[in-house]
Amino acid sequence: MQDNLTWWRGGVIYQIYPRSFLDSRGDGIGDLRGITEKLDYVASLNVDGVWLSPFFTSPMLDFGYDVSDYRDVDPMFGTLEDFKVLLAKAHSLGLKVMIDQVISHTSEQHPWFKESRQDRTNAKADWFVWADPKPDGTPPNNWLSIFGGPAWTFDSRRQQYYLHNFLTSQPDVNFHNPDARQAQLDNMRFWLDLGVDGFRLDTVNFYFHDAELRDNPPVPKGESKTLGAPETNPYTWQRHVYDISRPENVAFLKDLRALMDEYPGTTTVGEIGDDNPLERMAEYTAGGDKLHMAYTFDLLNKPRSASYIRQVIERFQRLAGDAWPCWATSNHDVERSASRWGAEEDPIAYPKVMLAMLFSLRGSVCLYQGEELGLPEADVPFERIQDPYGKVLWPEFKGRDGCRTPMPWTDGTQAGFSSIEPWLPVETRHLDVAVSRQQENPDSTLNSVRRMLAFRYAHPALFDGELNVVDVGEELLGFIREKGDEKVLCVFNLTGNEQQTALPANVTSDLEGHGFNAARKDNVLTLPAYQAAFMHIG
Repeated sequence: MQDNLTWWRGGVIYQIYPRSFLDSRGDGIGDLRGITEKLDYVASLNVDGVWLSPFFTSPMLDFGYDVSDYRDVDPMFGTLEDFKVLLAKAHSLGLKVMIDQVISHTSEQHPWFKESRQDRTNAKADWFVWADPKPDGTPPNNWLSIFGGPAWTFDSRRQQYYLHNFLTSQPDVNFHNPDARQAQLDNMRFWLDLGVDGFRLDTVNFYFHDAELRDNPPVPKGESKTLGAPETNPYTWQRHVYDISRPENVAFLKDLRALMDEYPGTTTVGEIGDDNPLERMAEYTAGGDKLHMAYTFDLLNKPRSASYIRQVIERFQRLAGDAWPCWATSNHDVERSASRWGAEEDPIAYPKVMLAMLFSLRGSVCLYQGEELGLPEADVPFERIQDPYGKVLWPEFKGRDGCRTPMPWTDGTQAGFSSIEPWLPVETRHLDVAVSRQQENPDSTLNSVRRMLAFRYAHPALFDGELNVVDVGEELLGFIREKGDEKVLCVFNLTGNEQQTALPANVTSDLEGHGFNAARKDNVLTLPAYQAAFMHIG
């Protein structure tokens, strides 16, 4: 592992969705005490830290991503004292704690917005993005909300529209206003002073908008749509040139990094949804003076072949320079990888090799709760849908609830998550792969993850070494990780068929301890279905 100041560089961060991790109070909703109760389990995975999705005071119209008080815990999740206990327990186990920061927008219930919308002359009149209607009363431009419809809502008090990239109840903060920018940095300092180890930055490329409010151009016919949104959403029909990813954002990220540098050992990971995501990741993490790391939706999309993953890696390698990625194949916003990528594959074997591939990439990793169990996407009936995104775009897009259902700790009542019916239904298929079922089985996905992460940390080249893609045929993915005197050839068979390839380098020994099976004879490697090979090369 790395030293305490650069723990994040190559580290694995376990994402916890608090509402669905463990209910300690019997109200059907997960909470901070529940997380604290299960931190020993998290530590047993051999991860470096946790990322907690929002637990701040909120009306919960977007489940905490609409913050009304950045410096307190919503009573639904507990108290600030509960968080301090969680933080202390995590640190005692050697786990770092990162928390979400949703600073591009607030809840409409936030005191800043309540004041701002009163009139055009109050002290916070310019803290949000306000604009006059066109002469015919329509919105100022063609910008769209990710959650459907125009990104503008008219307010009768100011006789103006306000911008919201998401729900109408999530007004965008005006980052062109220096006081608003500083206020958000001060909110982050509050948590740093409490001892958090870093931040996951929600929609980190959404902070600034075009001050001239120019229209976005359409996506030319036949060109790909790369943003992390379903193609049935009209949001993907525009090139997002003016509403997000503005050049002014870079200077703010430098201010943010200066704040983080006051707290040695802390880190940031930014979420990037962009028309050119890998380019944006490189821009935002290069140079050591902006974000520490970032992730995109390139491995959170539907494409999953070895060829596609190879193209993503090679494209990032061309762009990266000294930029540092954080890779993820699942999170709280997308269909679980076991279903999104593995729906037609072996439900036990496929998640193991897919995660082994993820853990072997150059970069840091975010591992979403339940991914270590190989959980498939839950099927949530329409009458139980909670996600506003799903309600708007149903049935072509069913929202994000399917990846947010309760963590299955046991195969008993309510999966050991709660003593009552939880906020989202327990997926019955999850009971067969619950933690209690997998815990004592050495060949389970859970124990495969533990074994693979221990193996990763035993080989510095896999932790933060260089990476070079090698040719092992169209159906296999292969690359060499190198650090110091250690060179490790990694080859992955993500298919259900046996594959063979001529080895692209001179193998000196086969590595053990990773739990996968392969056969090597002379210069030929044979990989059974859903297997991987790790070899030292000279």
